[in-house]
Amino acid sequence: MAPALTTSTAHTIQNVSGKTLTNSRFNNNAPQHVFPDGIKTSGQLPPIYDQLRPYSTFPKEITGPTVWKSEDYKDNPERWTHPFEDVEIEELGEAADAFIKSGRDLTGIAKVVAVLISDDFPLPKLERFLTSMRTELLSGKGFILFKKFPVQQWGLHKSAVAYMGLGTYLGYFVSQNGKGHVLGHVKDLGEDATAIDRVRIYRTNARQYFHADDSDVVGLLCVARALEGGESDIVSSHHVWNVLQRERPDVAETLTQPIWYFDRKGETSKGQEDWIRTAVFYLETGPDGRVYSKWDPYYIRSLTRFSDKGLIPPLSPAQEEAASVLEETCARLSLHMILEVGDIQFLSNCHVLHARTAYKDYAPPAPRRHLMRLWLATPEDEGGWRLPFEDCNEKKRVCLSRGHKLPKDMRLLGDEYVKSEFRAHRDVENPVHIIGFLTEWQMYAQQLEGDSWRGEHMDRSKIDKMSDQQLGQMYELMQTIRKQELEENDPEHQGSH
Repeated sequence: MAPALTTSTAHTIQNVSGKTLTNSRFNNNAPQHVFPDGIKTSGQLPPIYDQLRPYSTFPKEITGPTVWKSEDYKDNPERWTHPFEDVEIEELGEAADAFIKSGRDLTGIAKVVAVLISDDFPLPKLERFLTSMRTELLSGKGFILFKKFPVQQWGLHKSAVAYMGLGTYLGYFVSQNGKGHVLGHVKDLGEDATAIDRVRIYRTNARQYFHADDSDVVGLLCVARALEGGESDIVSSHHVWNVLQRERPDVAETLTQPIWYFDRKGETSKGQEDWIRTAVFYLETGPDGRVYSKWDPYYIRSLTRFSDKGLIPPLSPAQEEAASVLEETCARLSLHMILEVGDIQFLSNCHVLHARTAYKDYAPPAPRRHLMRLWLATPEDEGGWRLPFEDCNEKKRVCLSRGHKLPKDMRLLGDEYVKSEFRAHRDVENPVHIIGFLTEWQMYAQQLEGDSWRGEHMDRSKIDKMSDQQLGQMYELMQTIRKQELEENDPEHQGSH
């Protein structure tokens, strides 16, 4: 499992805008074997306000390959899908097998964008296509759907290695939550989808409205489909912008103003506020800036716990209308697709918005709908967008936690009950993390660390529902937490190994 990196001392760093940043959001001590190409831990940042441009400087109409209509692709799947050829699958499989055999941390797969050849995950046959695809994601239509990835044949372990290795040719892994997970599992965990102030909707089966994820590129590998629903819709935000400029320029203007508060849902670094003030549409910095979109309606509607206290302003009538018009326009213009098992969807979060229909899973013991998610960063100096954010040129952006830890009773539980289970099942291959956070335990741990915990005692019914492998992994996680706590509280211990 990727570490949730934290820092205990401040570091002074010159960022790409020339500003000196001094706080604990930046971590210079990331383990090289885990993050060999370096890391800057920043969380989700507000924009640099003096780099924002007024509505009057935005284009009346956007032209070029980033503007597309659903009818351009609906009946032409050959224009946006790439079925893997046998030779490509063979190459991916060999690279995955070699990496697994090396025993290295999965987050340690490095890439060199200048030549787009990864020493850790060489794909000489695929590299030319991936180079052109990366350009198409960043500066073209902004999406592609791979097909015929052998996820059922390879299983979760090898599939995740191959999937993440493929991702290194497109960008750098980005943490998806405050715990530092860089491989996400989109799956219904039974959480309350109406509790939007603390629950992230991807962990429910509820509808997801049009939004962009907090990364430059997002990847989704379909491992298992739902019984009903869970289908994907995408839209060119540049086409949406053009339609708004023609039909509702007042809404377009409202969406360019930095008056929108986005909820961080508790995934903050020390000293950060629980929200950011931002805009929905930006212009890139520098000349001929493209229009960039940052949007998630759940993140603006979950802030009443702060606006009711007068800490931030509530949504104005103009903002409520703008949010409604934006969703309606996206839905009207969108391209619909269904992800089959073995499909991999990559999207740009800079100029493509995406949505998901609500879904219903098969009854047990059939597998639940399951997507593996990657968030990837594409730094400005490697062809990424020039964005008015402090971290726009960072290889990795990681959301830090506030130092939340599992309850004490859960950590101490390993002394007897879980330890005995771990001993009994120590023959399970790599039971701790399966080369980097692949198992059900990751999602279970996320659930346990959330609001499902009440009081100071562990709910024994949760233990009864856990598999033997999960129990063993929980014991290992507790030992890791103890070790981290010792290192944080005893400087002499930190340098002793």
